[in-house]
Amino acid sequence: MPVNTYNPFNVFNFSNRFCFLTGQELSSTEERIQVFPQWFMTEFDLEEKPFKLLDESIVTYKDLKLPCAAAINNQFLAPLEAEVSAAFKSGYEAVKQLDELKIFQWAGRFLYGLIFNELQAGIKMQHAQGEQFSMSQSIIHKFSTLHLMLQSINQPISFDEFKPYSLFLFPVNNAENDFVYRDEINTLVFSIRMRDFGLMICLQDNGANARYHQNITERIGASTLHPIQFEEFCARVFYSAYLFNRLPEYNQLPVNDHLYLEAMPLRGTSGKPLFDEWQNKIYGQVLENFWKRWGFLLLEIIKNPEKPMSYLQDINGDFVPAAQIELER
Repeated sequence: MPVNTYNPFNVFNFSNRFCFLTGQELSSTEERIQVFPQWFMTEFDLEEKPFKLLDESIVTYKDLKLPCAAAINNQFLAPLEAEVSAAFKSGYEAVKQLDELKIFQWAGRFLYGLIFNELQAGIKMQHAQGEQFSMSQSIIHKFSTLHLMLQSINQPISFDEFKPYSLFLFPVNNAENDFVYRDEINTLVFSIRMRDFGLMICLQDNGANARYHQNITERIGASTLHPIQFEEFCARVFYSAYLFNRLPEYNQLPVNDHLYLEAMPLRGTSGKPLFDEWQNKIYGQVLENFWKRWGFLLLEIIKNPEKPMSYLQDINGDFVPAAQIELER
Protein backbone atom coordinates (compact mmCIF):
# COMPACT_ATOMS: atom_id res chain seq x y z
CA MET A 1 0.00 0.00 0.00
CA PRO A 2 1.54 3.36 -1.04
CA VAL A 3 2.54 5.83 1.67
CA ASN A 4 -0.18 8.46 2.05
CA THR A 5 1.44 11.61 3.43
CA TYR A 6 -0.36 14.56 4.98
CA ASN A 7 0.43 18.23 4.35
CA PRO A 8 -1.45 20.67 6.62
CA PHE A 9 0.02 23.61 4.69
CA ASN A 10 -2.03 22.77 1.59
CA VAL A 11 -5.18 24.03 3.32
CA PHE A 12 -3.60 25.70 6.38
CA ASN A 13 -5.25 23.22 8.71
CA PHE A 14 -4.00 24.04 12.20
CA SER A 15 -7.18 23.28 14.10
CA ASN A 16 -7.14 21.36 17.36
CA ARG A 17 -9.74 19.04 15.84
CA PHE A 18 -7.19 17.22 13.69
CA CYS A 19 -4.06 15.23 14.52
CA PHE A 20 -1.01 17.34 13.71
CA LEU A 21 0.87 14.36 12.24
CA THR A 22 -1.78 12.45 10.28
CA GLY A 23 -4.62 14.95 9.76
CA GLN A 24 -7.20 12.49 11.07
CA GLU A 25 -10.16 14.00 12.89
CA LEU A 26 -9.95 13.64 16.65
CA SER A 27 -12.73 12.53 18.95
CA SER A 28 -12.08 15.47 21.28
CA THR A 29 -10.11 18.73 21.32
CA GLU A 30 -8.65 17.43 24.59
CA GLU A 31 -6.77 14.75 22.63
CA ARG A 32 -3.46 16.62 22.79
CA ILE A 33 0.17 16.26 23.84
CA GLN A 34 2.56 18.75 25.41
CA VAL A 35 4.98 20.58 23.10
CA PHE A 36 7.54 20.67 25.91
CA PRO A 37 7.63 17.09 27.23
CA GLN A 38 6.35 16.66 30.79
CA TRP A 39 9.68 15.27 32.04
CA PHE A 40 11.41 18.29 30.52
CA MET A 41 9.12 20.77 32.28
CA THR A 42 9.25 18.91 35.60
CA GLU A 43 13.02 18.50 35.52
CA PHE A 44 13.64 22.21 35.08
CA ASP A 45 10.51 23.66 36.75
CA LEU A 46 9.18 25.18 33.52
CA GLU A 47 5.44 24.48 33.65
CA GLU A 48 4.29 27.85 35.00
CA LYS A 49 7.09 29.97 33.54
CA PRO A 50 6.14 32.49 30.83
CA PHE A 51 6.77 31.78 27.16
CA LYS A 52 6.52 34.65 24.66
CA LEU A 53 5.13 33.89 21.22
CA LEU A 54 6.11 35.84 18.12
CA ASP A 55 2.90 37.91 18.28
CA GLU A 56 4.12 39.12 21.72
CA SER A 57 1.39 37.20 23.57
CA ILE A 58 2.47 35.40 26.74
CA VAL A 59 1.54 31.82 27.62
CA THR A 60 3.10 29.29 29.98
CA TYR A 61 5.23 26.37 28.88
CA LYS A 62 2.48 23.93 29.85
CA ASP A 63 -0.05 25.84 27.69
CA LEU A 64 1.79 24.85 24.51
CA LYS A 65 0.14 21.71 23.16
CA LEU A 66 -0.30 19.74 19.94
CA PRO A 67 -3.45 17.95 18.80
CA CYS A 68 -2.48 14.31 18.45
CA ALA A 69 -4.45 11.09 18.03
CA ALA A 70 -4.07 8.90 21.11
CA ALA A 71 -3.16 5.87 18.97
CA ILE A 72 -0.39 7.81 17.19
CA ASN A 73 0.99 9.07 20.48
CA ASN A 74 0.85 5.66 22.18
CA GLN A 75 2.36 3.73 19.28
CA PHE A 76 4.98 6.15 17.98
CA LEU A 77 5.55 9.40 19.87
CA ALA A 78 5.48 8.19 23.49
CA PRO A 79 8.07 5.41 22.87
CA LEU A 80 10.33 7.92 21.06
CA GLU A 81 9.96 10.36 23.96
CA ALA A 82 10.69 7.66 26.51
CA GLU A 83 13.88 6.59 24.74
CA VAL A 84 15.19 10.14 24.27
CA SER A 85 14.27 11.30 27.77
CA ALA A 86 16.00 8.30 29.36
CA ALA A 87 19.19 9.13 27.46
CA PHE A 88 19.00 12.85 28.24
CA LYS A 89 18.50 12.16 31.93
CA SER A 90 21.48 9.80 31.93
CA GLY A 91 23.89 12.15 30.16
CA TYR A 92 26.41 12.45 27.36
CA GLU A 93 27.38 8.80 26.92
CA ALA A 94 23.75 7.69 26.67
CA VAL A 95 22.84 10.51 24.26
CA LYS A 96 25.86 9.56 22.14
CA GLN A 97 24.42 6.05 21.77
CA LEU A 98 21.05 7.30 20.49
CA ASP A 99 20.20 6.82 16.83
CA GLU A 100 20.78 10.24 15.22
CA LEU A 101 17.54 9.88 13.27
CA LYS A 102 15.61 9.60 16.55
CA ILE A 103 17.25 12.78 17.84
CA PHE A 104 16.26 14.48 14.58
CA GLN A 105 12.68 13.23 14.91
CA TRP A 106 12.49 14.24 18.57
CA ALA A 107 13.89 17.73 17.99
CA GLY A 108 11.78 18.13 14.85
CA ARG A 109 8.58 17.22 16.67
CA PHE A 110 9.61 19.67 19.40
CA LEU A 111 10.23 22.56 16.98
CA TYR A 112 7.17 21.76 14.89
CA GLY A 113 5.10 21.97 18.06
CA LEU A 114 6.32 25.53 18.53
CA ILE A 115 5.66 26.32 14.87
CA PHE A 116 2.11 24.94 15.19
CA ASN A 117 1.37 27.13 18.21
CA GLU A 118 2.93 30.20 16.56
CA LEU A 119 0.76 29.62 13.48
CA GLN A 120 -2.38 29.24 15.56
CA ALA A 121 -1.61 32.52 17.36
CA GLY A 122 -0.80 34.30 14.09
CA ILE A 123 -3.96 33.11 12.36
CA LYS A 124 -6.09 34.11 15.34
CA MET A 125 -4.51 37.57 15.54
CA GLN A 126 -4.87 38.35 11.83
CA HIS A 127 -8.44 37.07 11.69
CA ALA A 128 -9.29 39.28 14.69
CA GLN A 129 -7.97 42.22 12.65
CA GLY A 130 -10.08 41.19 9.68
CA GLU A 131 -7.05 40.16 7.65
CA GLN A 132 -6.27 37.00 5.73
CA PHE A 133 -3.36 35.07 7.22
CA SER A 134 -0.33 34.90 4.95
CA MET A 135 3.21 33.53 5.03
CA SER A 136 6.12 33.64 2.63
CA GLN A 137 6.28 30.74 0.20
CA SER A 138 9.84 29.93 1.29
CA ILE A 139 8.77 29.54 4.94
CA ILE A 140 5.78 27.42 3.91
CA HIS A 141 8.10 25.23 1.85
CA LYS A 142 10.54 24.86 4.76
CA PHE A 143 7.89 24.05 7.37
CA SER A 144 5.94 21.66 5.13
CA THR A 145 9.15 19.79 4.28
CA LEU A 146 9.91 19.45 7.99
CA HIS A 147 6.40 18.10 8.53
CA LEU A 148 6.87 15.58 5.72
CA MET A 149 10.14 14.40 7.29
CA LEU A 150 8.45 14.06 10.69
CA GLN A 151 6.12 11.50 9.19
CA SER A 152 9.11 9.14 9.16
CA ILE A 153 8.11 8.66 12.81
CA ASN A 154 4.92 6.83 11.92
CA GLN A 155 5.31 5.88 8.25
CA PRO A 156 7.87 3.98 6.13
CA ILE A 157 9.74 7.08 4.94
CA SER A 158 13.51 7.01 4.51
CA PHE A 159 16.21 9.49 3.56
CA ASP A 160 18.03 8.18 0.50
CA GLU A 161 21.78 8.36 1.22
CA PHE A 162 21.71 11.75 2.96
CA LYS A 163 21.07 13.28 6.36
CA PRO A 164 18.67 16.25 6.32
CA TYR A 165 20.34 17.77 9.38
CA SER A 166 23.60 18.83 11.01
CA LEU A 167 23.97 17.39 14.50
CA PHE A 168 26.53 18.52 17.06
CA LEU A 169 26.99 16.79 20.43
CA PHE A 170 29.70 17.65 22.96
CA PRO A 171 30.51 16.70 26.54
CA VAL A 172 30.25 19.90 28.63
CA ASN A 173 31.29 20.44 32.25
CA ASN A 174 28.02 22.16 33.17
CA ALA A 175 27.27 23.35 36.67
CA GLU A 176 24.84 21.18 38.62
CA ASN A 177 21.23 21.63 37.44
CA ASP A 178 22.38 23.95 34.64
CA PHE A 179 19.86 24.15 31.82
CA VAL A 180 19.87 26.31 28.70
CA TYR A 181 17.46 25.85 25.79
CA ARG A 182 17.32 27.89 22.58
CA ASP A 183 15.54 27.65 19.26
CA GLU A 184 15.08 29.65 16.08
CA ILE A 185 12.09 28.43 14.11
CA ASN A 186 12.79 30.41 10.93
CA THR A 187 16.13 28.67 10.47
CA LEU A 188 15.01 25.47 12.23
CA VAL A 189 17.85 25.41 14.74
CA PHE A 190 17.62 23.93 18.23
CA SER A 191 20.11 23.69 21.10
CA ILE A 192 20.03 22.39 24.65
CA ARG A 193 22.66 22.28 27.38
CA MET A 194 22.03 20.13 30.47
CA ARG A 195 23.58 17.39 32.63
CA ASP A 196 27.06 16.82 31.20
CA PHE A 197 26.39 17.57 27.53
CA GLY A 198 25.39 20.16 24.95
CA LEU A 199 23.36 19.26 21.87
CA MET A 200 22.66 21.34 18.79
CA ILE A 201 20.86 20.46 15.57
CA CYS A 202 20.08 22.28 12.30
CA LEU A 203 17.01 20.45 11.08
CA GLN A 204 17.00 21.15 7.36
CA ASP A 205 20.39 21.92 5.86
CA ASN A 206 21.46 18.50 4.52
CA GLY A 207 24.61 18.69 6.63
CA ALA A 208 25.78 22.05 5.24
CA ASN A 209 26.42 23.63 8.66
CA ALA A 210 28.36 20.57 9.81
CA ARG A 211 30.65 20.96 6.80
CA TYR A 212 30.88 24.74 7.30
CA HIS A 213 32.15 24.29 10.88
CA GLN A 214 34.18 21.14 10.24
CA ASN A 215 37.49 22.88 10.93
CA ILE A 216 36.57 23.81 14.51
CA THR A 217 34.71 20.54 15.29
CA GLU A 218 37.77 18.55 14.21
CA ARG A 219 39.93 20.66 16.53
CA ILE A 220 37.52 20.11 19.42
CA GLY A 221 37.41 16.38 18.76
CA ALA A 222 36.22 14.50 21.85
CA SER A 223 37.30 17.25 24.27
CA THR A 224 34.98 18.34 27.05
CA LEU A 225 33.89 21.95 26.70
CA HIS A 226 33.46 24.70 29.25
CA PRO A 227 29.86 26.07 29.06
CA ILE A 228 31.11 29.35 27.56
CA GLN A 229 32.77 27.36 24.78
CA PHE A 230 29.58 25.49 23.96
CA GLU A 231 27.63 28.78 23.92
CA GLU A 232 30.24 30.24 21.58
CA PHE A 233 29.88 27.28 19.25
CA CYS A 234 26.09 27.68 19.37
CA ALA A 235 26.43 31.35 18.44
CA ARG A 236 28.55 30.36 15.45
CA VAL A 237 26.02 27.81 14.23
CA PHE A 238 22.94 29.97 14.87
CA TYR A 239 24.61 32.71 12.83
CA SER A 240 25.74 30.42 10.01
CA ALA A 241 22.22 28.94 9.82
CA TYR A 242 21.02 32.51 9.23
CA LEU A 243 23.66 32.93 6.47
CA PHE A 244 22.67 29.63 4.79
CA ASN A 245 20.97 30.82 1.60
CA ARG A 246 19.57 27.65 0.05
CA LEU A 247 16.10 26.19 0.31
CA PRO A 248 16.69 22.43 0.12
CA GLU A 249 14.55 20.54 -2.39
CA TYR A 250 13.71 16.85 -2.29
CA ASN A 251 12.35 14.30 -4.71
CA GLN A 252 9.75 11.88 -3.39
CA LEU A 253 10.35 8.36 -4.71
CA PRO A 254 7.59 5.86 -3.86
CA VAL A 255 8.75 2.24 -4.05
CA ASN A 256 6.02 -0.30 -3.25
CA ASP A 257 4.93 0.50 0.33
CA HIS A 258 7.91 2.77 1.07
CA LEU A 259 8.67 6.42 0.36
CA TYR A 260 12.25 7.54 -0.22
CA LEU A 261 13.27 11.18 -0.04
CA GLU A 262 16.14 12.11 -2.32
CA ALA A 263 18.02 15.38 -1.73
CA MET A 264 18.57 17.62 -4.74
CA PRO A 265 22.07 19.17 -4.98
CA LEU A 266 22.22 22.27 -2.77
CA ARG A 267 24.24 24.22 -5.31
CA GLY A 268 21.65 23.77 -8.03
CA THR A 269 22.34 26.07 -10.98
CA SER A 270 23.61 28.91 -8.79
CA GLY A 271 27.29 29.73 -8.61
CA LYS A 272 26.68 31.65 -5.39
CA PRO A 273 28.28 30.18 -2.21
CA LEU A 274 25.93 28.25 0.08
CA PHE A 275 26.48 30.79 2.86
CA ASP A 276 26.34 34.57 2.66
CA GLU A 277 29.39 36.52 3.76
CA TRP A 278 30.28 36.24 7.45
CA GLN A 279 30.29 39.65 9.16
CA ASN A 280 32.10 39.77 12.50
CA LYS A 281 30.06 42.68 13.85
CA ILE A 282 26.78 40.82 13.37
CA TYR A 283 28.31 37.62 14.70
CA GLY A 284 29.54 39.62 17.71
CA GLN A 285 25.96 40.72 18.42
CA VAL A 286 24.83 37.09 18.34
CA LEU A 287 27.70 36.04 20.61
CA GLU A 288 26.96 38.86 23.05
CA ASN A 289 23.48 37.41 23.51
CA PHE A 290 24.79 33.87 24.00
CA TRP A 291 27.37 35.13 26.51
CA LYS A 292 24.99 37.26 28.61
CA ARG A 293 25.61 35.04 31.62
CA TRP A 294 29.27 36.06 31.66
CA GLY A 295 28.63 39.76 31.05
CA PHE A 296 30.72 40.32 27.92
CA LEU A 297 29.69 43.34 25.85
CA LEU A 298 29.85 43.75 22.08
CA LEU A 299 32.69 46.30 22.29
CA GLU A 300 34.82 43.76 24.15
CA ILE A 301 33.90 40.94 21.80
CA ILE A 302 34.84 42.82 18.63
CA LYS A 303 37.65 44.94 20.09
CA ASN A 304 39.67 43.43 17.26
CA PRO A 305 37.18 43.55 14.36
CA GLU A 306 39.18 40.97 12.41
CA LYS A 307 39.38 38.46 15.27
CA PRO A 308 36.36 38.50 17.61
CA MET A 309 36.89 37.31 21.16
CA SER A 310 36.96 33.52 21.47
CA TYR A 311 37.24 30.91 24.19
CA LEU A 312 37.28 28.09 21.64
CA GLN A 313 40.42 29.11 19.79
CA ASP A 314 43.55 31.04 20.73
CA ILE A 315 45.19 33.68 18.53
CA ASN A 316 46.88 30.92 16.53
CA GLY A 317 43.58 29.14 15.87
CA ASP A 318 44.38 26.25 18.21
CA PHE A 319 41.68 24.77 20.45
CA VAL A 320 41.67 26.07 24.03
CA PRO A 321 41.31 23.26 26.61
CA ALA A 322 38.44 23.89 29.04
CA ALA A 323 40.79 23.54 32.01
CA GLN A 324 42.56 26.73 30.95
CA ILE A 325 39.39 28.83 31.22
CA GLU A 326 39.15 30.65 34.53
CA LEU A 327 35.48 31.58 34.43
CA GLU A 328 32.57 30.31 36.47
CA ARG A 329 30.53 27.63 34.83
